This record gives sequence, structure tokens and C-alpha cells, in this order.
Amino acid sequence: MRIALLTGAGMSAESGIPTFRDALTGLWARFDPQRLATPEAFREDPALVWGWYRWRAARVRNARPHAGHHGVAALETLGHAVTVVTQNVDDLHERAGSSRVLHLHGRLLSSRCTSCGARMAPDPIAHDLPEGVSEGAREDPPACRACDGGRFRPDVVWFGEPLPEDAWRAAQEAIAACDLLLVVGTSGLVHPAAALPLHALARGTPVLEINPARTALSAQADAAWQVPAAAGIERLLARLETSPEAGPRMLIGHCPRR
Repeated sequence: MRIALLTGAGMSAESGIPTFRDALTGLWARFDPQRLATPEAFREDPALVWGWYRWRAARVRNARPHAGHHGVAALETLGHAVTVVTQNVDDLHERAGSSRVLHLHGRLLSSRCTSCGARMAPDPIAHDLPEGVSEGAREDPPACRACDGGRFRPDVVWFGEPLPEDAWRAAQEAIAACDLLLVVGTSGLVHPAAALPLHALARGTPVLEINPARTALSAQADAAWQVPAAAGIERLLARLETSPEAGPRMLIGHCPRR
């Protein structure tokens, strides 16, 4: 079976990574994350923005994939062709073993030069935080060694920036070709990714939503399991293992929405 997943912040939350809309803490509590995640903010105060992303990167490095991430990877071991389309900027799907992951919003543990696009190895955004700095602080972004005057920035998609074309095109192709779409831990508020499940529904592809809270998609999906990501993925795995020949609608259609 060809299975596509669209995963959002709720997928990573169970690994201890706060969602983007969660209130910041510690040294960052006085900032609005949406005001820090813009090209304008980086131009105005690059040390502030780089320091915040370095703190976020350190939290991701210390996080571990949970049972849901491992369950998604296990779908491949059962012989299914799995494509993960994620709105998350962490690498937890890859660390759990998923082999095909498309990052629509970039990668937090990568950075690049603002002028020439060059990268450094090891990547400076993933370096250990300075000694004694546990919750982040202002930090000047590194200067690029490949060009004159460039500074490194996180390789993520900021507000006002387009999605990476290759990842977006591959995501659309994966949604169009799948036999079953799982929408896991996403509020459905961020576009254009929020439109992907609607395209699947328009093609007649079964859509299963896994989210503790109801969203705008819940009433339209073929099934909406109101459980956390790990519990929902484990439930689906159990059904696949006990009924390996069942079609996608049978797998998801016998569970009451609750």
C-alpha cells in the first residue's frame, strides 16, 4: 500500500518539542515567536534571531523520537511504500528510521549563507551552546567563508518566504499517488500545506486524521481518531498486522470518531 503522511507540530510535541504557538520560556519569554521567524527580524537583529534558533536547535538535538515516529518507520518494514510530508523542522522522523521525508518548512539543524547559499560542515547551528548558556542568548551568526559579507541563517522557511519548490512538488506528487493519507498532529491552519488533504479527498483517497482535538478537517476526513499521534499510529499498526490484506477504507473506517 502507498501511504502518505502529513505531520505537524503535534507529532513532535510528544517528544517534548513545544509547538510553534506555545508560549516561550526563560530568556525568550518576552518575545513573540512569529515576530522572530521573519527575514525582517533577521535583518534588524541577526544576533537575536540566530540565538533563538540556536536554542531551538539544541532542544531538538536533545529530543528523542517517540513511539509514533518509530511506528511510522515500522510501516516500511511491513512492506508499505511510505512518504512523510512534514511541516516540522526537526529530524525526528529520520532518526526513527523513515527513509523518505519531505520537509516543507526546512530543517532546523541546517543553516546556509544568506548571500551565496554555501554551507559549512559541521553545521554551526548544531554546535553545542556556549558553556553556561542553557536557555539561549543573543549570538552573532557566523560569517561565510565562501563569499564576502554573507552571514549564516537557519535553513527554515520564514513567514513571507515560499516553500522549497522541490519538496512542495514531491509532496503534491506523493499525495496524488497514495492509497491512504494520514494527517497527524496538524491544526490545518498553515497554508499551503493545509490544502493537501483536500486534494486527496477530491481524488477520492481515504484520509485518516489523528489529532487529540478536532480541526477543520475532522468533519471531512473519512475517519478522525481523536487521540495523540503515538496512540493513533500504534492503533493503525495493530490493524495492519492483524488484517494485512484489508484495504485502506476497511482499516480506518471501523473506528468510531471520538
